[in-house]
Amino acid sequence: MTVEVLGTIFTFVGGLGMFLYGMNVMADGLQKSAGGKMKQLMGILTRNRLLAVLVGALVTAIIQSSSATTVMVVGFVNAGIVNLTQAVGVIMGANVGTTITGWLVSMNEWGAIFKPSFFAPLLIGIGAFVIMFSKKEKRKDVGEILIGFGVLFIGLDFMSNAIKPYSDSPIFSNAFAVLGKNPILAILAGAVITAIIQSSSASVGILQTLAMNGVVGWNSAVFITLGQNIGTCVTALLSSAGANKTAKRAAVIHLMFNVVGAVIFGVLMFVIFTFNPSFANSSINSVEISIFHTIFNITNTVVLFPFANLLVKLSGLIIDDSKPETNDEEDITLMHLDDRILETPSFAVENAVKESINLGKIALKNTETAIQAFLQNDVEKANEVFKNEKLIDKYEKKITEYLVKITNLSINEKQHFLVNDLFYTISNIERVGDHAENLAELAVSKIDHNIWFSDAAYKELDEICNVVLQSFENAILARETENIEYVRKVVKLEDQVDALEEELRDSHIERLSRNECDSETGVIFMDALVNLERISDHSLNIANYVRDEL
Repeated sequence: MTVEVLGTIFTFVGGLGMFLYGMNVMADGLQKSAGGKMKQLMGILTRNRLLAVLVGALVTAIIQSSSATTVMVVGFVNAGIVNLTQAVGVIMGANVGTTITGWLVSMNEWGAIFKPSFFAPLLIGIGAFVIMFSKKEKRKDVGEILIGFGVLFIGLDFMSNAIKPYSDSPIFSNAFAVLGKNPILAILAGAVITAIIQSSSASVGILQTLAMNGVVGWNSAVFITLGQNIGTCVTALLSSAGANKTAKRAAVIHLMFNVVGAVIFGVLMFVIFTFNPSFANSSINSVEISIFHTIFNITNTVVLFPFANLLVKLSGLIIDDSKPETNDEEDITLMHLDDRILETPSFAVENAVKESINLGKIALKNTETAIQAFLQNDVEKANEVFKNEKLIDKYEKKITEYLVKITNLSINEKQHFLVNDLFYTISNIERVGDHAENLAELAVSKIDHNIWFSDAAYKELDEICNVVLQSFENAILARETENIEYVRKVVKLEDQVDALEEELRDSHIERLSRNECDSETGVIFMDALVNLERISDHSLNIANYVRDEL
């Protein structure tokens, strides 16, 4: 191998690397700038299938990867956030959204002003200045998008320049002639290359780069493109390996959708090429590849959209999930924190918020149970509290690990602030769980020593317990709704708890002084007040984190 050939390979590989890196940087910038809008998209996902198609297209256009979108969908299905019918819509939309990259690549042939060598360096320069000198986070996100855009196009320019000297080489013409005459071989080639590099956008970009140099014919390009759409399914299939059967069905639906589309279009184009050989052997350019890629994916979505339920049923024949894999509430709860959702950081943040709220609701229910156990001397409820506390501790650890992973993703400044607040929020929720456990232990102690409070003491405890529960419930609602009114309620309720705690402490001391209760009973009563007051304090902390974000 000569130095010249080696240099060409290095240039092409370097160009491909810059293309992939630029696409990744641009996608990160787009995701961070989209930020809060992703929360709205997540809500749309659960409405209807048509909206799910639009969400799938939009999310894929933002993150520049249909593979990442589909992997994320597998994660959503595995976590039980969306059902299979909704997942079909997102998968179909992802195929439409991935055509955006092809149009970006084809800008090379729109005119001289759009060529990478003309404006890409300017974009990188502007983006670098914006990132270095701008203090606003949103402007820095725009700078990141510009740099990614510029690097992407310079990478394309590198690849094109590497291939250009060999555009007349018989290697290319012979290879594409063979692929053009063998549709199945061409489809396999497109599928294998895409599966290897794990990106249909990148493989289509490579094909378009070859097309810019006039070495690709219509027949080979069409069948390779169909194969690329099949190859992109491999990522989701691999991702579903560790998922439940329903998530595996989502990955299989993605494969069936693209295979059925490839078969329909493959047969149609084979007939057209057979009756028009001159058209089949004519050169195709990058714009024409973009047009075909777009028409294929949109038509495939329109044709198969009415048969979404049939695809779901067929996936059930391939992957039998009629038998539930788990009924364990703990497994189901922890399953929601699916790493596949990390493919889309903004969705991962919203998922972490959702699961933090779920943790809060579990802790709230456990606190109610602990109070009942304490007031009613109910040992069964106390044991239920001990069991749930173990779940809360495990869940808190799992969410913390998930949040750590999110901090290493591309999220904007507001999302970073939210994630930091979530760390403190789940810590406070876990501490509420600890205090609920303390109340259950006090209940056991009362039962063991046959301790019962006076009617006056029970009435006082019942009053402060109700206010404490209201405080914690409103704190969770504040986190869930981000409504300042709930924060204000928590502040007001916390003041009531503090006043009641002081009042009840004084009245109990008076009962002790009048010998209306013994010292052992008094200690348990005081310990209960301390734990109740601490729960209210943690509720206020949670509400304050929400207030700081508003």
